[in-house]
Order: sequence, then structure tokens, then C-alpha cells
Amino acid sequence: MDYAVISDVHGNLEALNAVLADIFSREAQAAGGKRTMLFLGDAVGYGPNPNECVDAIKKHASQGVAGNHDWAVLGLTGTGSFNPYAKEAITWTGSILSPETRASIEGLPLVKRVEEDGLFLVHGSPLEPEKWHYLLSFSQAKVNFEHFKEKICLIGHSHLPFIMERSPSGEITAYKDGAELDKAGCRYIINAGSVGQPRDGDPRACYLLLSGMRAEFVRVPYDIGATQQKMRAAGLPLPLIERLQKGL
Repeated sequence: MDYAVISDVHGNLEALNAVLADIFSREAQAAGGKRTMLFLGDAVGYGPNPNECVDAIKKHASQGVAGNHDWAVLGLTGTGSFNPYAKEAITWTGSILSPETRASIEGLPLVKRVEEDGLFLVHGSPLEPEKWHYLLSFSQAKVNFEHFKEKICLIGHSHLPFIMERSPSGEITAYKDGAELDKAGCRYIINAGSVGQPRDGDPRACYLLLSGMRAEFVRVPYDIGATQQKMRAAGLPLPLIERLQKGL
């Protein structure tokens, strides 16, 4: 495998461009050439550049899935579970989306399988993906391992990077920074973290590298102030602006 996996960009063009630059730099240094990019949903919402982010993702990601904010801006899912700031951002996002951006988002499926490498892509969880469940605990992982057949399930949604490994006996182990994926009979659920709005206390953009049979999270600094300035100019809610600096 040789994949770069991005998720939860949320209209943050500065973060996305920094991540893309890091991916391209690694490609230039590697002998294998271009790395396949996968997208796990939520191109829009919260941030100030939804059209530009969707365009960049469409250009560089070979395969992807829709997230709950993507569906919400199209009116395909409700915003009852969104906090007031997220709802306000969705309304603003919807007001500036171009027809081309809408069409691109509409073209994203809810789930995707990459059969040749045993990958299952979904934004929230394999269990009832249209309901946008969060997958955070060992008990939730245990249930969700029964709802995909592939070796590796790639998710986003919570903005929290992690790897959960299930052994052939059913024991589940969690990893924070990276893990080898070549243990006999083991299967994995991996959250790629968030490019545009990390929530694990580290404000740097986060993405996932799958290289050979190893998974590794990469953190990339970006110009947070530039994104915040754009958000202020757009009149987006102050809590969404401030949280970027804290990674929360």
C-alpha cells in the first residue's frame, strides 16, 4: 500500500495546502513516485474556503466519501445534532457554494471499497453510515468490526487520530502515533484525524500515511492566523475561529 489519507478539511485551505505540500514533498523524495490520495469526508463546514477546498480535493484525491457536513450543506441530512456555531457555518457555507462545488459534493458516495488493498472507506462508522455515529471506544469498535469485511476500515468524523487493532481472538488494542499492520489475522479501524480542525490538543493539520504495511500519522504546521483572519472577514462564529489555535 502507498496511500495518503485526508479527512475533515472543513474549508481550511491553508491547512489543506500545507498537507498537500507535505505529501508532494515526500513523493519527490521517494523512489516509488506518486502516492494515491484518499478522502474520508467533510470537505466543507466551519472554514472560509469551501469551494477552493472541494476543488483541490477533487483534483488530487482519487477516491473519497461524503461526510455529515457535506450532506448537511446539500440538505441531505439534518443539523439537529450540530451545535449552533456549526449550524451557522453550514448556512454561510451553503450561501457561497458554487454549482460546480455542489455537483462535486453530490458525487461523493457514502461508503467506498478499495478491493485490491482491502480498504473500506466511510466518514463516521461502518454501522449505519448514514446516521453519522461516532466511533471512539473499544465497545463501539467491537460492534463496528462486524460491519465491514475488509482488513482495514478508514474513518474520520471525530477529528481524533487513532488506530484500533482487533486480533483473531477478538482482543482490541489501540495505538496513538502509528502501527504495523502486518500481524497475521489482525484487522484495523483507523481514524485519519483532521486536516482542517484537529481536536486532540495539537493544532497542526493531521493526515495518515499508509506505506507498505505501516500506518503513521503526520502533523503539519500551517498558517492558522491566515485562516482565522479569513473567518473573521466572513463573519463566522468566534468560537470556531479561536478553537483552531488550541486544536480543540
